[in-house]
Amino acid sequence: MKPEADFIKASLLQTTFDDVFSSMAKARAAFTPPFQAKEVGNIIRITTGIAIVSGLPNVGFEELLSFPGGISGIAFNVDENEIGVVLLGDYWHLQVGDEVERRGNVVDVPVGDALIGRIINPIGEPLDAKGKLLTSTRLPVERPSAPIMDRAPVSVPLQTGIKVIDALVPVGRGQRELILGDRQTGKTAIALDTILNQKDQNVLCVYCAIGQRASGVAKVIATLREKGALAYTIVVVTEGNEPPGLAYIAPYSATSIAEYFMQKGRDVLIVYDDLTHHARAYRELSLLLRRPPGREAFPGDIFYIHSRLLERATHLRAELGGGSLTALPIIETEAQDISAYIPTNLISITDGQIYLSPSLFELGVLPAVDVGKSVSRVGGKAQNAAYRAVTANLKLAYAQFEELEAFARFGAKLDDSTLKIIEHGRRIRACLKQSEFSPVSMVEQISVLLALTAKLFDDIPLADMTSAEHLVRVSAAEIPVEITERLQSVKTLSKEDRASIIELARDALITLFPSDRPSNSSSDSASDLPDNSVNDIPKDEKLKQ
Repeated sequence: MKPEADFIKASLLQTTFDDVFSSMAKARAAFTPPFQAKEVGNIIRITTGIAIVSGLPNVGFEELLSFPGGISGIAFNVDENEIGVVLLGDYWHLQVGDEVERRGNVVDVPVGDALIGRIINPIGEPLDAKGKLLTSTRLPVERPSAPIMDRAPVSVPLQTGIKVIDALVPVGRGQRELILGDRQTGKTAIALDTILNQKDQNVLCVYCAIGQRASGVAKVIATLREKGALAYTIVVVTEGNEPPGLAYIAPYSATSIAEYFMQKGRDVLIVYDDLTHHARAYRELSLLLRRPPGREAFPGDIFYIHSRLLERATHLRAELGGGSLTALPIIETEAQDISAYIPTNLISITDGQIYLSPSLFELGVLPAVDVGKSVSRVGGKAQNAAYRAVTANLKLAYAQFEELEAFARFGAKLDDSTLKIIEHGRRIRACLKQSEFSPVSMVEQISVLLALTAKLFDDIPLADMTSAEHLVRVSAAEIPVEITERLQSVKTLSKEDRASIIELARDALITLFPSDRPSNSSSDSASDLPDNSVNDIPKDEKLKQ
């Protein structure tokens, strides 16, 4: 029996081998090696952030190309015999003759909730050592802006928490408000204060640092983290020592990230810090690519690159989710020249500007907003009805004060009514001063502004104005809840509500008045100035009489 068993086992083994080899033969016969046609070009020249490539006859404008070492580039100049490519990474290892391949798509960036609280570069690579971004959606960095018929009017305020801006240069959700001024005048501080004030306001923030120093970016991120604002903020960073191509696409990448949330029905605030570096990066790329230079060596389409960026900020109709994208572009002027090429371009594109004066900054008037040169083309339409009623005549009174103050410097003898206007204007200016990173709520602002319009501060020495304003802000916590709800709604401010808030402010200020001097008893008329009111003025501000 044993030989027969061995024979059966050998037969089964032989059958198994035959089946296996037969299957392998069939698979080999059916296999067709996949051949994929690829266009491959070669680098013929390399300069700062630019590669000149030959070959690739079917490449399209702004198509993404792959270089050795995982470096990407954008086809920027598509000529007959060569292609000018903007490099998006460290290019020190690239050499003439290296192969270049097409990717078949334009440059895009990851979007989604996973980006909230993260710090990334313009191509979506994380910079915060928190691991990879787990997103499934990517959007092109260059996208067309929303059609006119998809847009709704700007009617909801975006509270910055800065009294002088919310009162005199209001910003609405969906607006584009330019912040401009010389170096070191507080432009970034205003943008950061606005981001900090969006806490618990259901507004997502995107901060885009373009060509900034690493120390400056680190300081901004540390402030956001310390104040708890990083929890609702996305930071897109490109530093000054990085290739100009990254600085060029940075604002577009940040805008695509913000648009994703806007299309989901959310309100988004985006800060471009700053577009001066963006314009210089584009000028550098254009000159290296041999594009014809125009005014100040900028290319002729410098206006177009900023207009197509800022036109993407809007307020969508309710049928499309009602989301909004508010843009705060920052621009740097030189020697207070707001009529330079790039500032005038952006002033004409945006819906208003906030100008920061270096002379006010040097005098300690912070934030150094020049009310005369600042404007919001949306204006009071972006304010709540109650807030608009309080600030209706404030800008006119402040402008009148500035004119009279300038006239008084010539040593003219002024009458009592003019002196009262000047003294009241100084109190307005003192109340509009504000420390950095200390946003003020809308209810507290209304309390202070109502006290101003009621001239409750006029009898208080300028040296005590900081304490007086603080007392009025503290008194805002005692405003009844029903009045607070009306202030934050679309309802107008009634006479009873106004009188109630003014009475609380008067009671708070009573501690600053001497016992032998009565408080201001009328909220509609100015108190007479005391005989020594002029002596309360600082020495450098006394009027020459």
